Amino acid sequence: MEVLLQKILLFGVVFSILTTCTVQEDTITVDQVIRDGDTLVSDDEMYELGFFSPGSSRNRYLGIWYKKISPKTAVWVANREKPINDMSGVFRVVANGSLLVTSGSNNTVVWSSNTSLVSQIPMSPVAQLLNSGNLVVREKGDESYVWQSFDYPGDTFLAGMKAGKDFVSGLERRWSSWKSRDDPSPGRFSTSMDTNGYPQLIEYNGSVPLMRYGPWNGVTFNGLPKQLPNPTLTHEFVFNDKEVYYRYTIVNRSFISNIYTNPEGDLVRRNWVERVQQWSSYWSSYTDGCVRFGLCGPNGICNPQNSPYCTCIEGFEPRNPDEWSASQWSSGCRRKTSLDCPKGDGFGVIKNIKLPDTRRAWHNKSMTLDECATACKSNCSCIAYANIEITRGGSGCLLWVDDLVDIRTVEESQDLYVRMALSDLREYNPRPNSNKKRRTIIVALSISSILITMILSFAIAYAWRKKTRYLVKAPEEPEKKIDEEYCSMESQQDDDIELSYFSLAMISKSTMDFSNEMKLGEGGFGPVYMGVLDDGREIAVKRLSKTSRQGVNEFKNELKFIAKLQHRNLVKLLGYCNEGDENMLIYEYMPNKSLDLFIFDKIRSLTLDWSARLNIIHGIARGILYLHQDSRFKIVHRDLKASNILLDGDMNPKISDFGLARMFRDHENEANTNRVVGTLGYIPPEYAVDGTFSEKSDVFSFGVLVLEIISGKKNRGFSHENDSDNLLAHAWRLFEEGVALDLLSPHMRDSCVNSKVFRSIHIGLLCVQHYAKDRPTISSVVWMFDQDDALPPPKQPAFFAKGLTSNVDQISVNEVTMTNLQPR
Repeated sequence: MEVLLQKILLFGVVFSILTTCTVQEDTITVDQVIRDGDTLVSDDEMYELGFFSPGSSRNRYLGIWYKKISPKTAVWVANREKPINDMSGVFRVVANGSLLVTSGSNNTVVWSSNTSLVSQIPMSPVAQLLNSGNLVVREKGDESYVWQSFDYPGDTFLAGMKAGKDFVSGLERRWSSWKSRDDPSPGRFSTSMDTNGYPQLIEYNGSVPLMRYGPWNGVTFNGLPKQLPNPTLTHEFVFNDKEVYYRYTIVNRSFISNIYTNPEGDLVRRNWVERVQQWSSYWSSYTDGCVRFGLCGPNGICNPQNSPYCTCIEGFEPRNPDEWSASQWSSGCRRKTSLDCPKGDGFGVIKNIKLPDTRRAWHNKSMTLDECATACKSNCSCIAYANIEITRGGSGCLLWVDDLVDIRTVEESQDLYVRMALSDLREYNPRPNSNKKRRTIIVALSISSILITMILSFAIAYAWRKKTRYLVKAPEEPEKKIDEEYCSMESQQDDDIELSYFSLAMISKSTMDFSNEMKLGEGGFGPVYMGVLDDGREIAVKRLSKTSRQGVNEFKNELKFIAKLQHRNLVKLLGYCNEGDENMLIYEYMPNKSLDLFIFDKIRSLTLDWSARLNIIHGIARGILYLHQDSRFKIVHRDLKASNILLDGDMNPKISDFGLARMFRDHENEANTNRVVGTLGYIPPEYAVDGTFSEKSDVFSFGVLVLEIISGKKNRGFSHENDSDNLLAHAWRLFEEGVALDLLSPHMRDSCVNSKVFRSIHIGLLCVQHYAKDRPTISSVVWMFDQDDALPPPKQPAFFAKGLTSNVDQISVNEVTMTNLQPR
C-alpha cells in the first residue's frame, strides 16, 4: 500500500509540473509550451491553435483553425515548408520574443518567427491568439504587437488582414495557395497588391500574372463583378506614402467568412452555413472565359458574352488575322490608322470595362476627369485616360502611354477614353457626366457600301423615333410614359442606346415568313417567333399584334428600358424592326422558353429538381435587385410572373417583358396610376385597390413566384380539398401549423435539403404580406437567401380570402372603387 501511495504522489507531482508548463487560455509566456495534443484557444472560442495533420497526410504542422467547424479548416500554418513526421512538436515563446516550433528530443528548430530581428525586443514577451485569428507577440501588459501572423498569411485572407505593402519596412503581405490539400507548403498560386504604377490586386502563377482584379475604384476592385450588398462586411483601401493595403472587416462576429486560394488557383469568398454545416462559395474568380490575364493581347477586349470572346478596340485591327481566325489572340491588335497628334486625333469612350493593366500607368489621385482629359490630350504619348474612383461622381486620373493590356467587359463598371485617329473615330464623348453631352459621327472614307448602309440605318432609326415621338396617346391612358416624363431627366442617356436595326425582309426570312412552325407562343404583346439569321444566330422575335392589349407605347417603353439594362438575369435585347405597321423586338433566343412551361407541367416539372429551382429563385432575385438598386435607374417591372421568366440552355432565369416597367427618380419611392395593369395572381393589394405601386410591388410578385416554384401550383386558380384558400393563404396556414414542407412538390422531397426549402417558403411568405411596409426590400431578400440569420414571422398574406382575387376587377375599399383593372 505504501508503494502504491508513493506512486500516486509521484504522478500528482509530475501532473502538476506538466500543467504549469502547458496553457489553459489564449496566451502563453516564456515558461509555458504547447505540445502536440495541447491547444491555445481564442477568448471567444472562434479559433484554436495547435498541431494537426492536413487531409490524409501523417505530417504534423502547427496551425490555426476554426474551433467549432468540422472537418478542421486551417487558416494559417507556421511550419509550412518543414513538417514534423511524428508527434514530438513543441511550440513556445522564448525570452527574445521569438516564437519557435521544435521537434525531437534534441529540440530541432523547424520554424521561427525571428521576432528578435525587430527593432524593439520585448522584455517580458507573451504570445496570444486573438479573437480575429491573429497570433501576436507583445510585451506583457502592452497591447501593441512586435510580431503578428497576419503579416505572413497562408492560403487564407482573414478579416482584419492587410493585403499590400509597407513602404517603410518593405514588408509585403501576400497569401499563397497550398501545394495540395494534403500539403500546406506554398503552391504555385499567390495573390498580392502589385505596387508598380498604380496599385492593383493580381494573382500570379509563379511569377506570371494569372488573373488581374484591377485597381480599387472606391467601391471594389475594378475587375471584380459587382457584388451584392452585404451589411456584415465593410471594406477599406489605403494608399499613401507609407503603405498601401486592402482590408475587410466582419461587422457581425457570428458570421464566418474568408477569402482563400485553393490549390488549383481559384480565389474564393466562402461563407460558413451553420444550418447545413458546410462552406458555401459566395464568389469565385473563375467566373467565365475572360478571367485569364491578357487573353486578347494588347489592345484587345474580352467579352464572355461574345463568340469568339475577343475583339479589337475601336480603331484597331488584329495584328495577325490568321491567328485570330484560329482563336489565338495573344498577338493582340494594332491601329488601323496612325495617329496625327496634335493635329487630328480624338478620343472614343469604351464603357463598362475592367481598366487596362496599371503597372506602367501614371496616376494623380486629386485630378478631376476634365483635368485628366486635358493632361492626356496635351501629351502625344498618352493613349488613354480614365478616372481612378467612381465615387463622388468620379475622381482621380490614370494615364496610359503603352499598349492597353487585359481589358474585359464588366457590368456596371468604368469608362476608358482611348486616343483614336479621326478617320477611325465613330464617337467622341469626352465628358459622360456633362449636361452638354453630345454625339458626333465623323465620316472619313465616304463611298464604301458599308458606310452607305450605316447612314441608311441611322436615317431609318431617326425617322422611327421622330414618328413615334408624336403618336397620339390613347385617351384611356392618362399615365405618363417614359419618354415624356423622364426625357428631360435622362435625355443624355438616349445616346448610349446601341441597338441593331433589323429590316422586315431579314426578320421575315429568318422566321420563314412568320410561319406557325417557328412560332414559340403568344403573350399580351403579340406572337413570339424563333428565327435563324444568315450568320447562324438564333433569335426570338416579338411581333406587336394589331389586336394586342399592349400598344406602341409599351413597345417604345420596352425598347427604351431593355436597351439600357445589362445583367445576366435579364433577357438581352439585340435590336428592333419598325417598318410600316410592323413593330418588332429582337431578343436572344432562350431554348427552354419560359418558366411556366416547366413548373406547371406534370411531365416537364419532373426535370426540375430542388437545386435547379433554388438556382432559378436566386437568379430572379438578383435580376430584380439589379433593377431596383444596381442599374443606372430605379426600375419597377410591374409584371413579374412565371411566363415572363425565360430560361436559357443551362436553365438560368432571365427576366423579360418590360412593356409595363416604370422608372423612378432618385427621390421617388412610389407612384400612382388610374390604369392598373398586370397579371391576376401577381398584383399586390395596394396596386389593385389604390393604383399605388413601388418596388415592394415587385417584391410581392417575386414572393408569389417563390411559392409557385416550390409548390408547382399556380396562385390564380389554386384549389385544395381541405380549404378554399388561394396558394398564398394555403402556404401561410401550413407554415402556421408547422407543416410548411407539405407545400413542396412531392417529386422533389428526396432531392432537397429540408432546411433550405423551409427557409425559402418563409422568405416567400414575408414577400407576400398584405401591407407593403411589412415586406422586405429585394436586397434584404437576397441577403436572407445567402445567410442563416433568424427571420421574422410572416404576417397574414395579401388576398387571404380567395373570393377577393376572383372578383378583383371590381374592388371597393374605403369608398374608392376601381373597375378598369386590365389583366394580362
